[in-house]
Amino acid sequence: MHMELNQENIRKIKEIILFTAVIIVCLWKYETVLDILFFVLNILTPFILGGAIAFVLNVPMNFVQRHLFDEERIKKSKVLQKMARPVSMILVLIAVFGIVAIVMFILFPQLGETFANLGRSIQAFIPQIQEWASRLFNDNKEIMDMVNNLEFDWNKIMDTGINFFKNGAGSVVNSTITAAKSIVSGLTTFFIAFVFAIYILLQKEKLGVQAKKVLFAFVRRGRAEATVEVLSLTYNTFSSFLTGQCVEAVILGSMFAVSMTILKLPYALLVGVLIAFTALIPIFGAFVGCGVGAFLIFMVDPMKALIFVVLFLVLQQIEGNLIYPHVVGNSVGLPSIWVLAAVSIGGSLMGVVGMLIFIPIVSVVYALFREIVYLKLKKNQIDPKELENM
Repeated sequence: MHMELNQENIRKIKEIILFTAVIIVCLWKYETVLDILFFVLNILTPFILGGAIAFVLNVPMNFVQRHLFDEERIKKSKVLQKMARPVSMILVLIAVFGIVAIVMFILFPQLGETFANLGRSIQAFIPQIQEWASRLFNDNKEIMDMVNNLEFDWNKIMDTGINFFKNGAGSVVNSTITAAKSIVSGLTTFFIAFVFAIYILLQKEKLGVQAKKVLFAFVRRGRAEATVEVLSLTYNTFSSFLTGQCVEAVILGSMFAVSMTILKLPYALLVGVLIAFTALIPIFGAFVGCGVGAFLIFMVDPMKALIFVVLFLVLQQIEGNLIYPHVVGNSVGLPSIWVLAAVSIGGSLMGVVGMLIFIPIVSVVYALFREIVYLKLKKNQIDPKELENM
């Protein structure tokens, strides 16, 4: 017994020494370690991107497969079993490419037209500002001089922007060959990622079983089961959050587009799509879309901009009290204060991407911590309900 204990202690000491040596080497040669990490990351980028694409596409693909192919019917027919997944994937890809086509061929031209109209609107709006300021600040010479000197030359701004991009392109891209290499490299990375994502989606059960075999072969059974449970919780949380946010964003954007069309407000489709995209960012996103939309409409008609802001407040209340609780609901199982904290921390660390992914990450950590707390209370023979009533 003592011999086994000593051997176990020796093994642990060896592991601690090895771990300490690795840490020292990493700190001593940190530049080399970082270069190696970036090199490995560069190699793995297509596969990481492919995994992300597969995860995102898997959510609508499961929805389509669940509603188009009933489980009882699939079990009776081997043909349906083979066809269910490829057909579901093709339908989802058609929908994705359709959305991309709508954005490219409908929204981009409208955005260009809006940008051109914005210049004319600002030029027409400056005399109104000068007239309003002359009535309000007639006695203040400094303000009147500043307002009277206010001018806006849209063509000059456009020329400056074009020259900036030309000069920037000349300094950043040294030659046509370098630009071609960058484009080819980007397209190659995306193509490999897309093919890898398709493979994952078509073989996900088989890959899942293989991953479990490897995990249980090299890790103790208890830890392996805990790892599988954590990964399952993570996947369910992320997919529920992604589904809820996308559905809620589509509903909110559609409500704005329809309402603005009925009220004959300008840029109805553009602002509706803009709010739908910004609403993907929890809590703050829709307000960003509202600010941009209000500015665009204000340049056309200030009164209509006021109507739009009132409309936004009304629809935001409907969305917050009726739509969000039913569509997203408690999909992430996170109290409101922690949602706000997750969005703030995620935004500070990783910007917009952090705002999106930190809510499900914090939700997973919160769920795991809650599970540990309940297990500890159970081990100590303490009933949680007793603590609630104290």
